[in-house]
Amino acid sequence: MGWFRADRQACEAFDRQGFWLQPALLSPPEIGALRKYAKEDLQLASRATSRSDAQGGTTTLALENTLGTDPYSSVARVRRIVEPMGMFLRDEVYHYHHKMMLKEPRVGGAWEWHQDYGYWYNFGCLFPTMASCYVAIDRATKENGCLQIIDGSHAMGRIEHGKVGGQTGADPERMEAILARFPVRYVEMQPGDALFFHGNLLHRSDQNTSEHPRWALISCYNTKRNNPYKPSRHPFYEPLEVLEDDQLLEKLTESSSPSQA
Repeated sequence: MGWFRADRQACEAFDRQGFWLQPALLSPPEIGALRKYAKEDLQLASRATSRSDAQGGTTTLALENTLGTDPYSSVARVRRIVEPMGMFLRDEVYHYHHKMMLKEPRVGGAWEWHQDYGYWYNFGCLFPTMASCYVAIDRATKENGCLQIIDGSHAMGRIEHGKVGGQTGADPERMEAILARFPVRYVEMQPGDALFFHGNLLHRSDQNTSEHPRWALISCYNTKRNNPYKPSRHPFYEPLEVLEDDQLLEKLTESSSPSQA
């Protein structure tokens, strides 16, 4: 099977737009195994934290700074994600953290407009040479609160962030000016699709008012030359042990029964 590799077209698009949307990055058997594991993972809820949005809704995520042998870690280290990340950012990348986003039916809250580097800047990272890979576990639609992005907004540089509801979001005055000038793109995705996006790309999502969940796994990467100058909640550079593409399904299926403890 020909696994995804970032060619010149993908790299140029990432430079210009701040993102690359790759359909079917994970095969149906792979995303099926990941979904099965996640939905049966009783520890996921216990690790999750919640934050309120400006409208009073609740957003839930479970974040991990270290890689283990679980399926989430296997996806975060797989070559078809790690190698394109290095090409998009033009440097060796390492695992910064990964997180499961749990947007439940009817109660899943919104995420306010923000840049990921708006947070990571404060963790000792001098450059915005950082990016994330969002893998859709459930179908993502406008109705269940899919990601919204602003094409090319990574070129605006870091925007000041402050409290918006119970979250940290981009400066509302600047966002008002940006939204008056640039269109918003809704990123609807099928399970297994992946969005690679720059750390300065502005993005948000609406509340999930539908009957359908919107779960996703987001793996975040920093570049080796951007190793933080001070300790923070996220790790320093360590070489990433890459998982070969043809090994992913085996890793996902051998962990089909998560610990119930």
